Amino acid sequence: MTLTDAFPPAADVAPSSGAVGWDTAERVAAWVGSRTRVPAPYRPDLLQAEFSELTAQAEELVAASTGLRSAAGPARARVTDRAGWVSANVASFQRLLGPHFDRLDPTRLSGSNAVLARLAGPMASAGRAVTGAQMGVVLGWLSTRVLGQYDLLLTEEAADEQDLVYFVGPNVVALERQHGFEPREFRLWLALHEVTHRCQFTAIPWMRDYFVSLVEEGIGSLEPDPSRLASSLRRMSEEIRAGRNPLDDNGALGLVATPEQLEGLHRIQALMSLLEGHGDVTMDRAGAADIPSAAHFSKVLRARRKQAHGLSRILQQLIGIEAKLRQYEEGERFIAAVEESGGTALLDYAWRGPEWLPSLEEIRDPSAWIARVDATPSLLA
Repeated sequence: MTLTDAFPPAADVAPSSGAVGWDTAERVAAWVGSRTRVPAPYRPDLLQAEFSELTAQAEELVAASTGLRSAAGPARARVTDRAGWVSANVASFQRLLGPHFDRLDPTRLSGSNAVLARLAGPMASAGRAVTGAQMGVVLGWLSTRVLGQYDLLLTEEAADEQDLVYFVGPNVVALERQHGFEPREFRLWLALHEVTHRCQFTAIPWMRDYFVSLVEEGIGSLEPDPSRLASSLRRMSEEIRAGRNPLDDNGALGLVATPEQLEGLHRIQALMSLLEGHGDVTMDRAGAADIPSAAHFSKVLRARRKQAHGLSRILQQLIGIEAKLRQYEEGERFIAAVEESGGTALLDYAWRGPEWLPSLEEIRDPSAWIARVDATPSLLA
């Protein structure tokens, strides 16, 4: 029995079309997420009411600390379970990535080739199921660890289901009980991080469109090229011979990307380092007076990010999570160095436009970004 055989299509779910079995991904992810023990029962309605209140409080604290105030109206909190978080992310992926992934559908690639045309149907069905199952395993595993998330992908469809700040109730409650956290303090601390991300994308006018353009440019440049596999294997061998882990910087995606695609991936990494570092700094700084335990929360969660071992560690490397963990650290170091040099006023220049953003090299060497800004009169005008 294959993995996908264990998850027959639900009666009310239409079969997927395109290159990814989104329905399969959602079913597999829900199953994987359910394998981890859920904490003792809690009241979702009470948790929802509290997070709604704390998210509004967090918005005011973030605005006072950073000067960023959302132009999209008040933030809306939504408490969900693991399956609900998976469903929301599958919907977001479909909106953003679906059209690009569908270009890789064998039924669209067969063209006039008679052999490919005969094989396209079975290939497409099997490929969608496998791809969906793989995505489901990743999302399912992540659903057991994620605490909160801001859904930044907006379309005209289902507007009420977008621009939401999610909190995964079972995971939040489990972590609080595991470490003896004071619940209200911890929940406000979490809300500060996610609301900071919302402000970054709704208070900075160009940020959302720029981020989406980077993702679409990277995914849109992917082409079905079997020869890429041989090149990827050679690159992996070279990295191993040089004593480096080929998955360290970019996960598996970095192995199959062209040099041009890697450049785009590095732009995304640099931006996310800046945003994640800024989120971490803000959640600690903005809540300093209201959250006495903030330093303890920060210490525990930083340790938690590095606790994966065995198969979990391999999965983190394959999907690039380890690179994301470094984004937090590198982003915080960048912000600390910039503020030490010129205070928050200097950091605020990064929000003026894409040309102000640090490159990945500048994230890792903040003095280079500071020197570039200082040496560019047109930027400082």
